[in-house]
Amino acid sequence: MIRYTLNCASGHQFESWFPSSASFDAQQARGLVSCPTCGSPEVQKAVMAPSVARTDRAPAPVAEDAPPAAGAPAASPAPAPADVPVPVLSQPDGELRALIRELREHIVKTSDYVGDEFADLARKMHDGEIEHRSIYGEATVEEVKALREDDVEVLPLPVLPEDRN
Repeated sequence: MIRYTLNCASGHQFESWFPSSASFDAQQARGLVSCPTCGSPEVQKAVMAPSVARTDRAPAPVAEDAPPAAGAPAASPAPAPADVPVPVLSQPDGELRALIRELREHIVKTSDYVGDEFADLARKMHDGEIEHRSIYGEATVEEVKALREDDVEVLPLPVLPEDRN
């Protein structure tokens, strides 16, 4: 793994790990590398000094009650500065989430919530036993499979990650 210090076109600096230099180049060419602060895909490697292990240092003393290390110690990433907000989503992801949220709100506003009676009511509407209307509710996996086998059109209501928190 190679740790690169990267700079975006807006002047933000951040670090990222890549399996190889070629991997960084391939990901950058595909637009997969972006600034975590502003989302800019215009990212370049910063000039870096190589990390060279010194041999003139004595090994650090180990406490007697410390557990033995298995293999080489894993390097932990440097913490992000506390004063720099880091977006959870890139701009396209945020836009997609907003569209999904808007779709969900529209469905909820224009439909009737029927709870666990969803499968029965959907089947009755499909069979012409009751008047058609927009509904949403809960159904088990088995109920949904049975509805689809009988050509009853059902779709899951979009769920956003924050709905599960």
